[in-house]
Amino acid sequence: MLDSLTKEQLLDVLRAARAQSTRNWCMVLVGFSHGLRASEVCGLRMGDLVDGHLRIKRLKNSHSTLHQLMPHRGQPLLDEVKALREWLAERPTDAGDALFPSNKGGCMHRSQFFRIYQQAAQDAGLPAHLQHPHCLKHSCITTLIQQDMNLAKVASFVGHASISSTMRYTHIADADSSREAMATFQRM
Repeated sequence: MLDSLTKEQLLDVLRAARAQSTRNWCMVLVGFSHGLRASEVCGLRMGDLVDGHLRIKRLKNSHSTLHQLMPHRGQPLLDEVKALREWLAERPTDAGDALFPSNKGGCMHRSQFFRIYQQAAQDAGLPAHLQHPHCLKHSCITTLIQQDMNLAKVASFVGHASISSTMRYTHIADADSSREAMATFQRM
């Protein structure tokens, strides 16, 4: 079972992370928006922000990707451009080159991000199985598939080396496709 958040749960987690700090909100949002693992979020550097894009060095034999930063007109909690602008305005200047430095400076360890996410998820009232930051990656992929994005493009977006990795997420949308197929047949 691939655990993913509903839109409401995602917004609740983002709201809770924002209450913690701008950095935490931005980290959770970037993790979701680009389908990142905790280590990939923590590994982002200031130099990975390039002309409105984010260069992502994927792990586990995935392809590195370059993504445009995503504004969101309807929901401020999902506006990655705004979140990064706010975070960079308050980011300590002596924190080294990590985009999301630890409170002591330097790169944050993935276990720190795990604790940040877990606390935000608990504050948002999420069940225990959704209190792990890897569900952000699952949620990103699930959202793209549910919105009918082409599977090859989803695979490319999240850096999957094989489309079979992306296919694991299609069962989540099977119920939707069955209902749509039934409705289509009824119109014949």
